[in-house]
Amino acid sequence: MGGKKKLGLKQMERMQARKDEEEKAAAEKKKEKAGPPKEKKPAGVILPDAKNEKIISEIKKMNVLTPYTVASKFNIRISTAKDFLEQLEQNGIVELASGSHSIKVYKPKAA
Repeated sequence: MGGKKKLGLKQMERMQARKDEEEKAAAEKKKEKAGPPKEKKPAGVILPDAKNEKIISEIKKMNVLTPYTVASKFNIRISTAKDFLEQLEQNGIVELASGSHSIKVYKPKAA
């Protein structure tokens, strides 16, 4: 009765060759588009100096301080950024605006 007809060997060879050519062209196009590989620098583990005037001035310019924003700004790990923000809070540079057990949001204190 009905059903899909089985392909002959020659037809299967043609289909496989066409498929291989398409994959090869796609891979070449992807290589072209990618360009040179980007160097990824590992995030620092060492805390920035909380008494450094340059760092404090950068922090005071920011409206909202979250661990992610501080980590991306100073190229440090998020866990390190959390510790850094707690240290800044103890020094009186920032104050806790809002937070839960998972994330804390700080804001710089007005001078």
